[in-house]
Amino acid sequence: MRLQDVFELVLLAAIWGSSFLYMRSATPEFGAFALVAMRTGVAALCLLPLLFMRKKVSITLQYWRPILFVGIVNTAIPFVMFSYSTVLLGAGLASILNATAPMFGAIVAFLWLREKLTGLAVLGLFIGFGGVVVISLMRTGIDLHLSVLPVLAALASTCAYGIAACYTKKHLTGVNTLAIATGSQVFATLALLPFAVVLWPQQMPSFNAWLQVIVLGVACTGFAYILYFRLIANVGAAKAITVAYLVPVFGVLWGVLFLHEVVSLGMLAGAGLILLGVSLTTGVIKFRLKLA
Repeated sequence: MRLQDVFELVLLAAIWGSSFLYMRSATPEFGAFALVAMRTGVAALCLLPLLFMRKKVSITLQYWRPILFVGIVNTAIPFVMFSYSTVLLGAGLASILNATAPMFGAIVAFLWLREKLTGLAVLGLFIGFGGVVVISLMRTGIDLHLSVLPVLAALASTCAYGIAACYTKKHLTGVNTLAIATGSQVFATLALLPFAVVLWPQQMPSFNAWLQVIVLGVACTGFAYILYFRLIANVGAAKAITVAYLVPVFGVLWGVLFLHEVVSLGMLAGAGLILLGVSLTTGVIKFRLKLA
């Protein structure tokens, strides 16, 4: 990769890593549904002009049904659940659990698309989920609402990402990525709007919370999507997806710097196991297993 591509990859990871910081700070004031509806709405407003400029609106309309599914499963549901879990787990832990998405993608592809799982990939799944267990055990002694449920919500979110990735591969392969991204944000907003209206906070959120929502929508969603698609075009999907390995680094870093979160040995061990597991499952790390 060129130096510019490396810079853009790191920038994208830093932006996506910061989204956990904003979710943890703004969710208590907005609530998960209102926050995500505002986030996706702002992102849609950022992406729609570009969609019109590139004359891809007809593509979004042509494939509206599968894009609607992606908008709900890849955006609305996981964004809401991550907003909830990030408040209780912290930005660092939530960003680490977010890295399990490729493992769920491999499992769903195996069960649904009949793609093969190598022995090394299966080993990676066991190692990765072992890391999840390590992180879960860190929170023993805390009640169910504060420990188990946030972890399960984060894992359900990454499972939804895996389902959406396989669905996209099956039904939207070859479809313009900008049309998918923009349409998914629009449909996610429409799906969440009724919940956001009903559950809108009684007390108006602070200016700082509104600012964080705008940053989430403009930078962490709208601009990040554009940057991600630019990377795919310049270096290919296989290299662009490696951003997933850098996001936890920045998620933990921003949590420590701005929220004063504590990084424990258990947290580092869990993160290491998850990233190693993901690397093995996705084939980033390859070697031959020799059986006696």
